[in-house]
Amino acid sequence: MDGSTAKRVRRTKAEQRAETLEQILDAAELLFSKNGLHGVTLGDVAAAVGVQRTLMHYYFADKLSLFEAVFARRAAITAGRRIEALDRYAAEAGDSPTVAGALHAFLDTDLDLYIQGGELWMNWATFCARVSNTPEGAVLMDEHFDPVVLKLVALLKKALPEKSEAAIFWGYNFVTGALINVLARSGRIDRLSGGLCHSDDFEAVKKQIADFMAAGFLALKD
Repeated sequence: MDGSTAKRVRRTKAEQRAETLEQILDAAELLFSKNGLHGVTLGDVAAAVGVQRTLMHYYFADKLSLFEAVFARRAAITAGRRIEALDRYAAEAGDSPTVAGALHAFLDTDLDLYIQGGELWMNWATFCARVSNTPEGAVLMDEHFDPVVLKLVALLKKALPEKSEAAIFWGYNFVTGALINVLARSGRIDRLSGGLCHSDDFEAVKKQIADFMAAGFLALKD
C-alpha cells in the first residue's frame, strides 16, 4: 500500500467515525426529545442507530456527556446566529432601537433555523423545550444562551428607558415561556383550534410572535 492509498484509507475511516457520531447524535436527539434524559439509556440510542452498546463508550463516557453533546451541537449554531442578528440590528438602529425590531432579530432568526432545517432541527427544538425546565437542561441553557439573552435585554432596555429593569426581565421571561411552548409542538393548539392552527407551522408562528410580544412589553407595569 503506497502512502497516498494509506491516507485515503485513514481519511475514509475518519469519515465513517464522523458519520456514526452524527447518527448517534441524531438518534439521541429524537429519543431525548420524546423521553427526556432519564427516560433514555445508551442502549436505547445504540439500538436506534444499529450499533453495539459498547461502541457508545468510544464516543461518550456516559449518558450525560451524550446529552450535553446533543444540546451543544445545535445550540452553538442558533446562539451564534442570534448574536449576529442582534448585533446587526443594534448597528442599524443606532440610538433608536425598537422592541419589535429587537424581538424580530431574536425570535425570527431562531425560527428560521427550524423552518429551513427540517425534521432534525425540529427534533432539537422539541428536545430543548422538554429539557429547559429540568435541572440538567437549565444548566445548559445558562451556559449556551445567557450571552444571547443579555444582548437582547440590553437592546430592550435601550428601547424602553422608561421601564424598570425588573419589568424588562419579566417581559423576557414571558417571551421565553411562549417560545418554549411553541418549540414543544404538543399538538394542543391543533386540537383547540379544530385544525385552524398547527404546532408544526413555524411560519405562522413567525408572522405573529414578535409583534405580539412587543405589544406585551409596551404594556408592562413598572
